[in-house]
Amino acid sequence: MNRILQNPVLPGFYPDPSICRAGEDYYLISSTFEYFPGLPIFHSRDLRHWHQIGHVLDRPSQLDLDGIRPSGGLFAPTIRYHQGIFYVINTLVDGNQPYSTFIVTTENPAGPWSEPHWLTGSKGFDPSLFFDDDGRVWFTENRPVFEGFYEGHSEIYLQELDLETLQLIGDAYFLWDGALKGGIWAESAHIYKKDGFYYLMSAEGGTAHHHSVMIARSNSITGPYVGNPGNPILTHRHLGLDYPIVGTGHADLVETQNGEWWMALLAMRPYGGYFYNLGRETFLAPVCWEDGWPVVCPGIGRVEMSFPAPDLPETIWPILPKTDHFDSPQLSFQWNLIRTPRETWYSLTDRPGFLRIKLRPQRLSKNENPSFVGRRQQHIHFSAKTMMEFIPESQNETCGMALIQNPDFYYLFVLSKHDDQIALQLISRAHAQESILAEKTVSEGQIFLKVEAHEQQYSFYYAVNPDQWIPFVENADGRILSTPVAGGFVGAYIGLYGSSNGCFSSNYADFDWFEYSELAQ
Repeated sequence: MNRILQNPVLPGFYPDPSICRAGEDYYLISSTFEYFPGLPIFHSRDLRHWHQIGHVLDRPSQLDLDGIRPSGGLFAPTIRYHQGIFYVINTLVDGNQPYSTFIVTTENPAGPWSEPHWLTGSKGFDPSLFFDDDGRVWFTENRPVFEGFYEGHSEIYLQELDLETLQLIGDAYFLWDGALKGGIWAESAHIYKKDGFYYLMSAEGGTAHHHSVMIARSNSITGPYVGNPGNPILTHRHLGLDYPIVGTGHADLVETQNGEWWMALLAMRPYGGYFYNLGRETFLAPVCWEDGWPVVCPGIGRVEMSFPAPDLPETIWPILPKTDHFDSPQLSFQWNLIRTPRETWYSLTDRPGFLRIKLRPQRLSKNENPSFVGRRQQHIHFSAKTMMEFIPESQNETCGMALIQNPDFYYLFVLSKHDDQIALQLISRAHAQESILAEKTVSEGQIFLKVEAHEQQYSFYYAVNPDQWIPFVENADGRILSTPVAGGFVGAYIGLYGSSNGCFSSNYADFDWFEYSELAQ
């Protein structure tokens, strides 16, 4: 039977993938920006089927995201495996640490991972590590050229890393500032060694439509590096805005135990026009080597939605249930918070079988840690629904479902108090301006909420009895949840939210379950 690798292998907001192999096991991580826990880690044995085994940064002591701006925080990480130890190197952008780049380590990729080792002297972002055959370890990173020739002029540099102290030592070496004349943001560099050559692979063109992958090589780790005459080795920018996969770039290579090469990369899937609510997703593409250079997607030259599968034994993991009944004392791995939690405001044990969210003054519209528990939107057509018990005690209290891109672009489908009655509201926030799209008085504080999306049309329903759905607002504009409208680097999240909107409250809401599922087109 002809087996197929289906793209994206990680649908939804999983950008900047980095991949490594440890024996017959493969591990992949991605950026998370302002979301906590940070850096989800996935495991596979066949490159087709992936399951999440944890987060690299899952403790507040590891990750200070206080006050981080939207799309700040954890930029592109790199994961590497060397002599029984896993290493992740990453950059915290706009954080409170004196240095921005750090390394964490573990013997078990499922965790726990170490506390961060902060690197003195790093000057940029998108760091990577390379373990050479002679035992030396090298650090690469990109940094702006402050007196560059043009806006976005950046360069990739190299410096040795002391593996005992996890600190940079020796001189820094300039390696590369892009293959294309005038090309912006040479970044996300990784070094590989094959057949006596050092290969420096990087991204170029910015992480949007003109994204691309470039490669150069040298006989020496410190250069000089000579570009591939076939650069870029991957881009979709020439395929136009209507192509179903755009923005291919930010890649990492892995060689299988059978000698095959594959590339992990990010790309976007626009729909309903040039809008991509899912953000930048993780794709895989086959690679072969010809005349000393890698060829991506041989014979095609572009990333497809499917490829013949790698020559690896198939390993299928249990499928996650569509419904989270909140029966565990801890949140499942698919759930995230916004920024680092500094107090306990949700519980799975106060009322077993329910997620209790406590109302706090923090709001979604501020760079705070609001009472929001969310998961990624992962499909163009999807349904999400929940059952909530909540009785607002004052006008400022609100609780329900939230669909968010950033603090200036979201939908709130919530219960609140209005004229001493409980009111169901759909609130739209776009370009930092809020408006109430619909409002209806309801008779009780137990309610079922549902949103269904078909491309850029989001419809909201409620029920007072199970599965007796009543339309509330149909075909609301989903484009406000897309990156081209809202800006930034993240994808849309959907989840459960409560706030007392600047006031103290001892109130809370209980959620019995949450169901997320893909819908047919």
